[in-house]
Amino acid sequence: MIETVPSYCRFCHSGCAVLVDVEDGRPVRVRGDRENPAYRGFCCIKGRQLPDQWGHPDRLLQTHKRMPDGSHRPVPYQEAVDDIAERLSDLLVTHGPRSIAMYSGTYSIANPATMPFAAAFMESLGSSMLFTSNTIDQPGKAVAQALHGTWMAPPPPFADRDVVLLIGTNPVLTMAGGLPLANPGRALTDAVGRGTRFIVIDPRRTESALRADLHLQCRPGEDVPLLAAMLNVILREGLHDQAFVREHVDGVEALQAAVAPFAPAEVAQRADVAADDIVRAARMFAGARGVATAGTGPNFNGRGTLFEYLLLALNTVCGQWSRAGDPVPNPGTLSPPFPSIAQASPPRQGYGYGESLRVRGIANCDGGLQASALAEEILLEGEGQVRALIGVGGNAASAIPDQVLNVRALEQLDLLVQIDIKLSATASLADYVIAPKVPLEMHGMTLVQDQLTFYGAGFGHAVAHAQYTPPIVEPPAGAEVVEEWIFFYDLARRMGLPLSIGPATATGAPGDPAERVEIDMESRPSTEALLEILTKSARVPLEEVKRHPHGALFPDATLRVAPREPGWTGRLDVGNEEMLADLQAARSARPSPDTSVDHPYRLVCRRMIHTFNSNGQDLAGLRTRWAYNPAFMHPEDLAREGLAKGDLVEIASKSGAILGIVEPDDTLRRGLVSMVHSFGGLPGEQDKQIRDRGTNTGRLLRVDEDVDRYTGQPRMNNVPVRVRAVEVAEPA
Repeated sequence: MIETVPSYCRFCHSGCAVLVDVEDGRPVRVRGDRENPAYRGFCCIKGRQLPDQWGHPDRLLQTHKRMPDGSHRPVPYQEAVDDIAERLSDLLVTHGPRSIAMYSGTYSIANPATMPFAAAFMESLGSSMLFTSNTIDQPGKAVAQALHGTWMAPPPPFADRDVVLLIGTNPVLTMAGGLPLANPGRALTDAVGRGTRFIVIDPRRTESALRADLHLQCRPGEDVPLLAAMLNVILREGLHDQAFVREHVDGVEALQAAVAPFAPAEVAQRADVAADDIVRAARMFAGARGVATAGTGPNFNGRGTLFEYLLLALNTVCGQWSRAGDPVPNPGTLSPPFPSIAQASPPRQGYGYGESLRVRGIANCDGGLQASALAEEILLEGEGQVRALIGVGGNAASAIPDQVLNVRALEQLDLLVQIDIKLSATASLADYVIAPKVPLEMHGMTLVQDQLTFYGAGFGHAVAHAQYTPPIVEPPAGAEVVEEWIFFYDLARRMGLPLSIGPATATGAPGDPAERVEIDMESRPSTEALLEILTKSARVPLEEVKRHPHGALFPDATLRVAPREPGWTGRLDVGNEEMLADLQAARSARPSPDTSVDHPYRLVCRRMIHTFNSNGQDLAGLRTRWAYNPAFMHPEDLAREGLAKGDLVEIASKSGAILGIVEPDDTLRRGLVSMVHSFGGLPGEQDKQIRDRGTNTGRLLRVDEDVDRYTGQPRMNNVPVRVRAVEVAEPA
């Protein structure tokens, strides 16, 4: 007999509402839940593979220990915890807390309790060496917001937007950035039907660009000049919101002077777009109500912080923020009520504080400690050297740029512990691999989806939505798997460390220390008890959300943006001296990295709907079209190189070389090689399995090349490469 149970997907950040068919204790089918009012039956192809994830033959169902010959064998979970605790305790005494680090990836969001416990464990150790995948992707967002200041009310409701500007983001495919989190394809169709105009700036004619009123198919790496040219047009023509600027914004005169040299004609030549289209985009955006949003592409170009700062400046000078009296369609649900006041929180430091790394002068920032420096911290001998690493929800060997360097560092560690559902590239190097539960086996709630609203303008839910799910199925028979938070609890208890967590804040920032709850280290709490702690300050009590198993909307029709508080003096700043100095440096720099006869193409990043970073590459339903990550090129470029669809090629940069399989893509500009990251195995083995596992583009990158000086993020996009056919026989 089949039982159908409502839940929500945790394969990625989108949190789609789903129905799960369970037969004899096994999940057999997943599909979108039409009863959910936000997602309206939408669920992408990744979520439909959850039954395969649960029962995959390669799923780890026991903790594994690495043997002297490099193989792994199952060991009792408690035996592993005891040994790990003893070895970490020895390192703590001998080398201090800084010798122990942690890397958390995007999959750590699957369970809301995971990161609060992981962070609490590191805090109890006394180590600040916590690295996250956010620093690989878009750390400049947080730093730019600190330097610019924060408007304390959300952008205009999505349903009221007349214009949407998308730069290097493709929300129809990625489920984030510029369109509401739930069912973005439907949201785009509905918006077009209402007359909303879309502007897309992207080197590829993406799925989102196909629906756009205006697409600037620019050269990669020219996002900063393009934004500066748009600001030049808007300020020179007086198209900005002068009343809003006068009341709430500083630095407009300095910004206008800084962008004045970025004439549309000059920038058009650099970016290889029409000057009239730059002017049209500026006028279209300034003359309507909307929001500009950006994604991974421009943040990978080496100037992510400057780019994001200019993006905020564009939204601000055009007054694209809610005003007093405007409705607040998403006031938060499982978070505390979101701030909704028509006033500016002033700029703050944003970078260069807290823990400083020993390499390249990198310090902490609002985006986090730079993960690309982790390998150097492991390899650099001396006081403060990282000697142990715990990986949770990520795959450092595949995700962090310069794979060869990172693998060499991981192999040198005294102790590597990886929490993983499979023997990933990182897990294959680990001393211990802790086998965790998968989402269908765990309690869940959409707290993370709530807080995405504060990741950047244009992110998160358009409406107040929340959902809770109990476990849907038990782990397979004979499994010894644990929730990630339980591993950190058990490890802390074995080491004699106290743990405390606090309720979530509206923005995801650290909360009031007085609100923290000391965890009972003698009697382990339940997951449900932890979810109650995390939602202690929620606008909508968790118990109320639980009454709606299909998820629900929790609007407050009475809520309006409040007027500025009496005596409030905070103002936004669009004239930050460091940012504007960097802008001038960007103008005088070469238009883009050198190309030559040796490296005539540019490697650019992209996303594919059937993968989420390194997750899902082993699931049969996600491999039907691509089991690997193709090297997409324009058909005319393939013809120029004498290549055909499916040919094996070598792709080489100044830093390394990989094998790839070319695929024609006429949506690309000419001169580009477009690939998805985080594929492939370890160096030395992946080239033998190219058609089965793909290849890792991180081998073409350096962690110290064109580094953003605020976040430490290296350039990972617009990398000069050459492409040539492989003349030797392809490995079996």
